[in-house]
Formats: sequence, C-alpha cells, structure tokens
Amino acid sequence: MTFNSDRIRSDFPILRETVNGKPLVYLDNAATTQKPQAVIDAITDYYTHYNSNIHRGTHHLSNRATEAHEAARKTVQAYINAEHDHEIIFTRGTTESINLVAFSFGEAFVNPGDDVIVTEMEHHSNFVPWQMMCERRGANFRVIPLDEKGGLRLDVFKNLLSDRTRIVAFNHVSNALGTINPAVEIISMAHDAGAAVLVDAAQSVQHIDHDVQALDADFYAFSAHKIYGPTGIGVLYGKEKWLNAIPPYQGGGEMIDQVSIERTTYNKLPFKFEAGTPNIAGPISLAAALNYLNALDFQAIRAHEDDVLEYGREKLSEIPGLTLYGNTDQRTSILAFNIEGIHHYDLGTLLDTRGVAVRTGHHCTQPIMTAFGIDGTVRASLAIYNTRDDIDAFEEGIYKVRTMLGK
Repeated sequence: MTFNSDRIRSDFPILRETVNGKPLVYLDNAATTQKPQAVIDAITDYYTHYNSNIHRGTHHLSNRATEAHEAARKTVQAYINAEHDHEIIFTRGTTESINLVAFSFGEAFVNPGDDVIVTEMEHHSNFVPWQMMCERRGANFRVIPLDEKGGLRLDVFKNLLSDRTRIVAFNHVSNALGTINPAVEIISMAHDAGAAVLVDAAQSVQHIDHDVQALDADFYAFSAHKIYGPTGIGVLYGKEKWLNAIPPYQGGGEMIDQVSIERTTYNKLPFKFEAGTPNIAGPISLAAALNYLNALDFQAIRAHEDDVLEYGREKLSEIPGLTLYGNTDQRTSILAFNIEGIHHYDLGTLLDTRGVAVRTGHHCTQPIMTAFGIDGTVRASLAIYNTRDDIDAFEEGIYKVRTMLGK
C-alpha cells in the first residue's frame, strides 16, 4: 500500500458524512483524529469474538486477549524503536503518562531546592503536573520562554540549566503553533547538565520522526486518539533504568508481586505501572492504527502533510487582516490565526455552518496566548486525509463569514 489521497480518504468512513448539508471538512485533528475502518474493525472484533480479562485467566478467550494485548505492546515498541517491549507502559493517554512521571520521578529524585524546567509553549497537561510536583516537593519551577516567531529561547534554556536541574519536559511539536522543537539538541543539553528528559509526543508521533533511541529520550508520551486510534488509551515509554528506579504511580491488582500485612513487593516491568484491569481493546486497536500507518510510506505522508500545510499558509496569508501564529522554519500540521475584527469563537461557529470543523480558544495553552497578548485563536489542524481541496473549502468558508459579518 502506497500513499494515495483518494485511497486514504476512502479508509475513513466518517469523511463521507455531511454537516449542515455540506460535505464534512475535518480540520480538528490536533484535538482528535478520525479512525480508519481497520481500527473500527479491530475494536468490534475484540468485543465480538474474544472479550475477556487478560493475564490471569486460563481459558481460551483470556489467552487470546492476552496475546493480542501483549502483541500490541510489541507493535508500539517497534513503531517508536524502543529497545525493550517492557519499556512500553499503557496509560489512559498523554495526560496520565505525564502525571505518572511527574509523581513517581518527583517522589524518587526531586527534593527542596531542585529545579524542574518546562517551556512556555506546553499544553497544560505538560505544565500543570510539574507545577503540582514542584509545590509538593518544594522544587523550583523554571520556564523556557518563546521568541516572537513561536520558537524556544534556547539561550535562556542554557542559562536555566544547572546541577540542580532534575528533569526537563517539553513538547516535540506545539499543539497550538505547530512549532517543531529541536528535540535532539534540547535532550543533549539537558543530559549534559545531568537532567532527565520527558518528551510530550502527542502532536509529533503521527507527523514527524519518532525514534526514541535516536532522540535519547528518557520518557516519551503520546495518545492513541491523536494517531488514528481510540480514545482512552495512551503510551508512556521510559528507559528501563528509570522505570526500575521510580516507584509505582498507583496501587492495586496486576502491579504487585507479593502482598502481605507486613509489606508489598511490586511486579516486574511493565506491569509495575499498570494497576487494575486495563483498557484491553485500546492497545489492540492502537496496534491496528500503527499497522495501518506502517503500510504507508511515512516520508510520503510527511511530504503530503507539509504540502497541504504550506498551501494553507499561502492561502491564509492572502486574507486581509489575518495574523498567523507559529512562524518558525520548522513546523508541521497547524494553522493558527486570528482575523482582525472577528472573534475566533464566532469564526469557528460560523465555519461549522458550512461543514468546516476547526477548534477555537486557548487550546489548553494559556501561557502561549499570554505571550502573544491574545485570548485565543482559530486552529485548523491537519492529518493524512486532508487535501488542498479541504483548504480551498476552508478558505471559501472564511470569505463567506467575512461577508456575513460585513468585514
């Protein structure tokens, strides 16, 4: 299977829907992606043919479900090139993955007076958990600021690093700007200072290269629903040495080795961090999504998405009174903007009347909005099934809204 726009679109049944009598133009992929039929079928197949709890059963359905669940772990391992499959922890999503690390790493390694560094462009899920951890542990919360183009001030980052820095957390791609951060450089700088690094890959794992060993990331987190899989399932990759060194995030079934009145010992990796009955269908259908992508040429995907992005930027730049945000040279998938005299919420609502789905507001990145002196943007975000035709419909919708509002 090679990359073909028409073929790709035919694999996603929701794209045949209409909204307000118009063909659906779905440009809200940074919030959640649509699902190919292969993923929908994987979910249905599990619940129809082998629904059962895993790991502890001795019967056929349990064994089959366990095999599929653990095969999914290996699929994720291969997709991000982790060294070991037990370095793959299944969570509810990126948010839980980050909270797990913020809690467990903090308990083990962060003490009063230590520093934790994040960036001004983080989603709240990679900002607030670190603030909470710093408050709990008495550590200092440090922030790398943005420049005027929406890139990171690495000169400031260099000065923030010290022998007190315990961990650095940053997103590989900004969900609000589309900025691609120089991950290898950031990780190298942090490691030189003796700090661990968490990479929020929620907006990058589906768009750009995602080799955790090449990055040398200590922790790496993403959500299935942003990479054509289901909601409610995510991944935390952690280097074996770190996962062995930090305590469990939750207690309960599955994560234990031995329990007695006197003490509890913990299970081996990855089960040490997977308390309770998991979302069994989640990893199975995530694997279906990754297998779907693996059947395509990833470089062709990226070239296609970059082409649609730059076409969109070109079209939007022609609209009077429009300001684009996120203007670094390295960018992907996001068109964030405002139009003078039109509130972003009004524009998004009126675009919906024409079947165009976008996101408006602060996108869970209020520090970014504060940095740019705005309260929100319109955000159109791209996926493999978007085309130049979608951009044309989007542009036409914007002009129609301007006419409606007399702008």
